[in-house]
Amino acid sequence: METFDKNSMDIAKQKNRPLISGNGMQHGNNTGFSTMKMPHPKMEFGAVKLAFENANAEKTKKELDKGIKPEKRTFPVLQMSCASCAASIERILKAQEGVVDAAINFAAATVSIEYLPTLVQPAGLKKAVQDGGYDLVIESEKNETETLEEIHQKKYSRLKKRTIGAALLSLPVVIIGMFFMGIPYANEIMWILSTPVLLWFGKDFFINAWKQARHRTANMDTLVALSTGVAYTFSVFNTLFPEFWHRQGLHAHVYFEAAAVIITFILLGRLLEEKAKGNTSAALKKLMGLQPKTVTVITKYGNQAQIPIEDVQVNDIIVVKPGEKIAVDGKVTEGSSFVNESMLSGEPVPVLKKEGDPVFAGTINQKGSFRFRAEKVGAQTMLAQIIQMVKDAQGSKAPVQKLVDKIAAVFVPVVMGIALLAFAVWIIFGGENGFTQGLLAMITVLVIACPCALGLATPTAIMVGIGKGAEKGILIKNAQSLELAKKVNAVVLDKTGTITEGKPEVTDIRWLNYDDFGKQMLFSMEKQSEHPLAEAVINYFGNLETLQLADFESITGKGAKASVQNNTWFVGNKRLLDENNIQADATLFETAEAWSNEAKTVIWFADSEKALAVIAIADTIKKTSQAAINRLQKAGIEVYMLTGDNEQTANAIATQAGIKRFKAGVLPEQKAEFIKELQNEGKTVAMAGDGINDSTALAQADVSIAMGKGSDIAMDVAAMTIISSDLNKIPEAIKLSKQTVKAIRQNLFWAFIYNVIGIPVAAGILYPFTGFLLNPMIAGAAMAMSSVSVVSNSLRLKWKK
Repeated sequence: METFDKNSMDIAKQKNRPLISGNGMQHGNNTGFSTMKMPHPKMEFGAVKLAFENANAEKTKKELDKGIKPEKRTFPVLQMSCASCAASIERILKAQEGVVDAAINFAAATVSIEYLPTLVQPAGLKKAVQDGGYDLVIESEKNETETLEEIHQKKYSRLKKRTIGAALLSLPVVIIGMFFMGIPYANEIMWILSTPVLLWFGKDFFINAWKQARHRTANMDTLVALSTGVAYTFSVFNTLFPEFWHRQGLHAHVYFEAAAVIITFILLGRLLEEKAKGNTSAALKKLMGLQPKTVTVITKYGNQAQIPIEDVQVNDIIVVKPGEKIAVDGKVTEGSSFVNESMLSGEPVPVLKKEGDPVFAGTINQKGSFRFRAEKVGAQTMLAQIIQMVKDAQGSKAPVQKLVDKIAAVFVPVVMGIALLAFAVWIIFGGENGFTQGLLAMITVLVIACPCALGLATPTAIMVGIGKGAEKGILIKNAQSLELAKKVNAVVLDKTGTITEGKPEVTDIRWLNYDDFGKQMLFSMEKQSEHPLAEAVINYFGNLETLQLADFESITGKGAKASVQNNTWFVGNKRLLDENNIQADATLFETAEAWSNEAKTVIWFADSEKALAVIAIADTIKKTSQAAINRLQKAGIEVYMLTGDNEQTANAIATQAGIKRFKAGVLPEQKAEFIKELQNEGKTVAMAGDGINDSTALAQADVSIAMGKGSDIAMDVAAMTIISSDLNKIPEAIKLSKQTVKAIRQNLFWAFIYNVIGIPVAAGILYPFTGFLLNPMIAGAAMAMSSVSVVSNSLRLKWKK
């Protein structure tokens, strides 16, 4: 499997992360050192940082030159709330001595670190990350997936409680603030109710904003903390000291409802995001579940003993009983059986395994039993490499939501600058009330610059788009697939279960001289046969009465024979008939030849003298496949078919489906490599598949689509799932993607236009020309209306065709 190993490395490194060079760290690390605590803060920061990083890089390079191999581990990350946090953690880790590379998967909340154990250990990396205000969970690789799932579940539960609590307290605040401001102690009641919303349910926003400020960066948390914190503080001041404004001839407005509602809305957005993230590790967990926990081995004394799979060594002889999963890769040494390899190859027909044939971890033995010698164990098995490839290829690929975080890093300082500038200008040029008007202008700018519309722009459109997709039988997992689906110009289809039905069926049968006894005899023999194709014949005939067979014998690789009424009957391939000198009528022979040319499997049925019937078995294409492929091609999208089947069968299916480009005999890792080749040509590739063998290709594709009737693992890896397995849903999904992304862009446009117009007006830019000053209360209402307009625009998606 050398080719597989190479491809696995290619996919693992597809992100082109910066590595160590002879001259020290490449671009990306110089800014990262700002997140580390320096022992001597008064020293020249830039010089110390550069010298320190160069020294670390040099030490790491020397160890690599000695031939020390780096280890690669994946750790769950805590306290990471946005893309800015992810970038900070990545920079911190890359600046550490002994770290060759570090790559954050923001969607899965994990970091993959390649490090030299001679220079650094996970505990040291954990401390460095903690110094930056975040945390790593250091667990054994065995428990890694379970740990990550537990972290997601705890975080989701905590967010759910906080969102509900914030909503319950915010509702009365909004009602009082909008309709009952005249009741006694209205300000004090709103103060009491909004305080826990900000300082308890929303405390993480302020904590994270403080961490960002310490490291000279800003993110969405900074926007939320600034706008709500200023509104709340200003409201508390006005509640305690209203006479300060009364002396200026102004009314002391409060904005408790604005602060509380902002926190509640943003918490709701985070809750929905965390729910989507929580399922990230499910695919890997199910892949790992393909391996049995224990295996039966032959001891040096010749006895059988059960041992944990972790204790299996190369050259151990392992016993596989009927129905058991194969634990590791190896070669059969004794016995024979059919093995279901569909989870790796994707092909529906189990494969005969006899002495000398290879077997693979995760595949399932059928009715026979055999022994095999372990050749690859642990991380070296094909299944383990598929797991690793899925881990590597599932990395974050810049989803739509990250756009908001990137803009926020610039938006926040600009808003703060405008607010301070407005305050200063009013003090200088505002006359007697300059200070008062300046303070109000500053508050108004910060209130109107609330990120609520920015925060809601993407998730609301995604929620509506996903809901509409679900109504049409298209399950969409993330925003990334929605963003990219509209750009798709190449679709790669797996054959088995995607274009075809995914199970062998009897397509034709021809009798020399039909009679009921012959049909009953054929049914009885197939009923007793262990051959996987026998089930197709049984399903074709339905429930017939079986005959009592004598001397039934299964002939490996050929078929079976049995005796009834002093006659011997045969069912199997042509070689079985030839070896027993059974004659075949020319009509049956010509029919069998024609079916073989159509890539159908032919089974012969005969008595001891002549052939009585031929049966054709094939995996037929779905009724909707041809029309769906034609729709894609008419839309200018190139369609490719990949299959592990032989060239003849692939050609027959491609011809029936109307596909011009196909590749046969393709292994799982080669599917992913083929998609990578298309991507290198500049194509945006969608991959549709249904099997575990498709999981690496699905993870590699820009847009991954799973068939709903396929494996759970393919559905977990894929960004989209077509419930009905109807290929017509692919062009529908592309159209839905275009509509949803258009709505997201409209939302972001209006959210930014609102800020671009609202902020200067709030600062008082119109005052010299019209005498107009925006009241902070109006600013609060405008902020609320911006959110309503964004949600309303998203809801329009529901009524689009």
